[in-house]
Amino acid sequence: MDKMSLYLLIALSPLVGAIIAGLFGTLVGRRGAHTVAILGVAVSAVLSIYVLYGFVIGESEVFNESLYTWLTMNGIDFSVGFLVDSLTATMLVVVTSVSLMVHIYTIGYMHEDPGYQRFFSYISLFTFSMLMLVMSNNFIQLFFGWEAVGLVSYLLIGFWFKKPTAIFANLKAFLVNRVGDFGFILGIALVLAYFGGSLNYDDVFAYLPNVIGATIELIPGQQWSLITVTCLLLFVGAMGKSAQFPLHVWLPDSMEGPTPISALIHAATMVTAGIFMVARMSPIFELSDVALNTIMVIGAITALFMGFLGIVQNDIKRVIAYSTLSQLGYMTVALGASAYSVAVFHVMTHAFFKALLFLAAGSVIIGMHHDQDMRNMGGLRKYMPITWITLLLGSLALIGTPFFSGFFSKDTIIEAVGMSELPAAGFAYFAVLAGVFITAFYSFRLYFLVFHGKERWKEQAAQTHHEDDDVHAHEEHHGLGPNDNPKESPWVVTLPLVLLAIPSVIIGFFAIEPMVYGQFFQDAIYVDLAKHPVMYQLSEEFHGALTMVTHSLSTAPLYLALAGVVLAWLFYIKFTDVPAKIATAFKPIYVVLENKYYLDELYFAVFAKGSRALGTFFWKVGDTFLIDNCLVNGAAKVVEVIASITKRLQTGFIYTYAAVMVIGVVGLLTVWLWPLLIK
Repeated sequence: MDKMSLYLLIALSPLVGAIIAGLFGTLVGRRGAHTVAILGVAVSAVLSIYVLYGFVIGESEVFNESLYTWLTMNGIDFSVGFLVDSLTATMLVVVTSVSLMVHIYTIGYMHEDPGYQRFFSYISLFTFSMLMLVMSNNFIQLFFGWEAVGLVSYLLIGFWFKKPTAIFANLKAFLVNRVGDFGFILGIALVLAYFGGSLNYDDVFAYLPNVIGATIELIPGQQWSLITVTCLLLFVGAMGKSAQFPLHVWLPDSMEGPTPISALIHAATMVTAGIFMVARMSPIFELSDVALNTIMVIGAITALFMGFLGIVQNDIKRVIAYSTLSQLGYMTVALGASAYSVAVFHVMTHAFFKALLFLAAGSVIIGMHHDQDMRNMGGLRKYMPITWITLLLGSLALIGTPFFSGFFSKDTIIEAVGMSELPAAGFAYFAVLAGVFITAFYSFRLYFLVFHGKERWKEQAAQTHHEDDDVHAHEEHHGLGPNDNPKESPWVVTLPLVLLAIPSVIIGFFAIEPMVYGQFFQDAIYVDLAKHPVMYQLSEEFHGALTMVTHSLSTAPLYLALAGVVLAWLFYIKFTDVPAKIATAFKPIYVVLENKYYLDELYFAVFAKGSRALGTFFWKVGDTFLIDNCLVNGAAKVVEVIASITKRLQTGFIYTYAAVMVIGVVGLLTVWLWPLLIK
């Protein structure tokens, strides 16, 4: 099989599964739908591993060819093509392997849902869209994949379309991403206009020496660096897609979709698209320190302040959602420090343990009969042992426990930021260090509330049952009944948990040396080591994965993580009344965190209500008054008045016309003779 056929098969296999499950779901049935969808993603996953293996052993070469040209305009070709290098191969394995686990998991999680076939069609289409994004060799195909994952995420977040909160959430995600995408398309337009008239990556990168020092006039009389403006606009797109402050507000609400979607969006696909794009565009971003500083500050704010919000959440999925926001901030900070390979490394490790955490949370939700409030849980360890151990492993990876995958990627990011010489590095270093403690605290707050302590769900079930008896109600309630116990999820749910737990533990140890300190990304990522020597300094200090573990014993992150775990144990196992007292003592801060810094209210008041007010103004003033009343109705009224006057003059009587003629002759004579008479 030639290379182009191989890559086409990787990209199109999920699309075939999506088409069959979506258009012929009734014909093939539930079993047929999940079979073709899983088979399509499995083919892509196996072939992606084969492609990655070729790059690992050094036998594969960079592939960059166009498949066909679908449009030529003004001498510019818009093509569909594939760029497959080590960066692409890594993303292919991450996307397809996590997606495959989500597909298998979905059989158990969605087995009673009436939209079963539709759901499998959507998640396979989501996978296809992401594959087209990461395999693109030009900006137009990148934008196609970019928008396609946004569209399908809109469909998936609002999958339960009869649920008002789900409809609100998918509309919110769609609108916020349109803000980011507007900046992204403007950045692509600048690339087309000023970077050699091509949208192919290689052509744009080769043209960069010609635009160094070039300026653009955005405001009359004000010159701006062309490269800086281009980078900032492209990064606005990344802020929307990868949920960076202040365009992060859509991601927590995406929890309204089914749990498998949370894992797919947060772990392997949509939110990593922005990180991938900046890493792919590293030759451009390396030319603008202003852009790199901006990226670092935005990432640091997201890493720190989104972590704070995870502390006060009670919905199990929302805690993990804010964890995703915080970890995306870490990746973005690494990009700002020019540690692109470290950011991609964290993308990979994070994909496995974050997918594990979401799917384990889904297993808990199944066991709790779809009650997601952690305050109604507790003591589930003995009822759901596989879910317990896998979620614990995922949490240990997330907080950066030595030997776990998250330790190697997260600690390397912290080291890179600490070595950066950019002005923003000081604030970013503080943010990522503080984030270690916060991450450990909210992660093990979740763990202790769900799996240890009192079995609070029994008290909740008894109370709910008593209230139902009092009002003779027969509504359906989420949660366990008074005589029910949680049960471990079926094997189609627990098998993906076990398979994801394995890389969550070991993959960081084996991958850090080639991916971060080796030459694995040398043909895909560019770093100007003379200007930004962080990766060189990291390489000088790296002496093996085992040495990193030893080195961690003398650094702050390990002890900050340990302090977070211990504090969570004290608050939620030992002294369980303390959190409520602290919340009362610091009520203003707690209220601000509980209301998510009031950003939703601000956006709704300023942008949503402002847009409606502007629309109302144009409707009443522009449409109703100016167009209807003045132009359309006004013109009609003028014609009506003129016609009514003319109608009165046209009487049909001869003497009237004779009188008018006499008056006219007298008037003409008067005008002609008057100058002669006055002389």
